[in-house]
Amino acid sequence: MLKAMGQLFFSSGLQNPKFTAQQSKGEDYEVRTYHTTNWVSTAVTDMEQDPAFSTGFRRLFKYIQGNNDKNCKVEMTAPVTCLIEPGAGPACESTFTVSFFIPEEHQADPPKPTDPDVFIENRQEVTLFVRTYGGFANSENSRVELLTLIESLKRDGMKFKEAPFYRAGYDSPFKLTNRRNEVWLIKDGE
Repeated sequence: MLKAMGQLFFSSGLQNPKFTAQQSKGEDYEVRTYHTTNWVSTAVTDMEQDPAFSTGFRRLFKYIQGNNDKNCKVEMTAPVTCLIEPGAGPACESTFTVSFFIPEEHQADPPKPTDPDVFIENRQEVTLFVRTYGGFANSENSRVELLTLIESLKRDGMKFKEAPFYRAGYDSPFKLTNRRNEVWLIKDGE
């Protein structure tokens, strides 16, 4: 528990999913091809991004604390991602799938969740356009950064899917400076 809490408070040194950097046409975004990996995930349907993210995070934190079929603790990793599938209109609920990367030592045989709202997700290889930004991520600044990424990709003639999109965070809420957040768009044709 102490190690997990320390990792939660100080995010440096956490395992990250492997990716291959690709050539980017712009300096204001990256292109990454993420390898096939397992993630533990939970979907939350809500009108608001930030409360849905918090609900999902709490469910997944219980999983890494031992709420799984092996009753084993699983190390915290980064980033915490949130796949955002917007609702059909402004007054419609969206689906927010919050996920933790499963550490390498559990990739081949991840502990199975005991919470019926939590599941193991096998993410296939995917190429993403990534924009990095600082501060504390929330629905407002994530949206601004997403729109900036969309403008950059259109400027450079890149083909991408506008939805769904990802919000990714690398830091504990207790880290006050030098924070790292990202928005991800899926390359079209993936």
